Amino acid sequence: MAEENRVVLDRAQVKKAVQALQAFLKSKSTSEALFLNEAQQISLLFTFWKVPKEAQTIRIPLPHGQRSDTEEVCLFTRDEPNMTAEQTQRFYKKLLEMKGVKNVSEIIPYKLLRTEYKPYEAKRRLLGNFDMFLADGRIRRLLPSHLGKHFYERKKEPLSVDLQSKQLARDMQRVIQGTSLKVTNKGCCCMARVAHSDMSADEVTENIEAAVQTVVEKLRMKGQMMKLIHLKSQTSVALPIYTSDLSHVEMLKKTEKPAETPKKEEAKKVKKNKTDGIKRTDSAVEEEKKKEDEDEEEIPQLVPIVTPSKKPKLEKPSKKKKQLEKAPKPAAAKKGQKAPTKLTKKAGKTDAKVKRKVPKVK
Repeated sequence: MAEENRVVLDRAQVKKAVQALQAFLKSKSTSEALFLNEAQQISLLFTFWKVPKEAQTIRIPLPHGQRSDTEEVCLFTRDEPNMTAEQTQRFYKKLLEMKGVKNVSEIIPYKLLRTEYKPYEAKRRLLGNFDMFLADGRIRRLLPSHLGKHFYERKKEPLSVDLQSKQLARDMQRVIQGTSLKVTNKGCCCMARVAHSDMSADEVTENIEAAVQTVVEKLRMKGQMMKLIHLKSQTSVALPIYTSDLSHVEMLKKTEKPAETPKKEEAKKVKKNKTDGIKRTDSAVEEEKKKEDEDEEEIPQLVPIVTPSKKPKLEKPSKKKKQLEKAPKPAAAKKGQKAPTKLTKKAGKTDAKVKRKVPKVK
């Protein structure tokens, strides 16, 4: 895979790009940066021909340290048994001094992280106070739930370190002064920090060559996938240092969908012609095709329905029908009561008259 992904850099061209970038950073440096003596990051921008199918994190060791001495590093450790948080801090400080590790500026045990850095403001303050975070490999999986999403959004998630290693100083130095490239399956571009502006042009060039070689070797993608490589800082324009040929596009198409051989096509036909484990001959297949053609010919065609051009004349309703329609309908009787007849109507009228008669007083 490394031979297929081979990328050849022009060292002279890379050095010219580095010198141009350093000259730009010196000319555009602000008064704040000069006062604080802060160095700017120099990064590589990788562009692939295709979006990767799976995410990947590539650790890149560099020949020259890409972090300045002013940057602060924080280390998260596990809780030692039968020890308080302060005793655990002292224990690991002594361990790092014995092993010769001097880059770590703060040690935070896991118990202290859960108690003192539980509020949101405390986590934000912790994120801003340090430039890099390391974590003991034994508690690395427990940290995401306590740190929160902001560490991962700003790409400051803690890197795993084996504190039980016999060569702890060498391993810590590789992790701190090295870098990592995060290849995601959501886009075709990714970036890795490889140097800072205070380094010399030769040191930056050697770091770039080492980073590109490591990425090409560890990238889990088949074929020539590297399209472009740019060099840039936080405030500069991206300078191209590598551009692949267009001939790689044809190779990509071949790797995506290889052409099927005639043997494979024949095997597919045989599979289709199998029914109940018996192979059919070519003559039987031809007869079935003829029958299908005959069935298709026998299908009758749909005949369109002809609508009459003249509309039929509507008959005018007679006078009798109109009178019947206008006649009022009798009021419906209430439930449980009979409709009044003629005799009941007359009886009701006489009762009303009798009630109205009042005897005269003499």
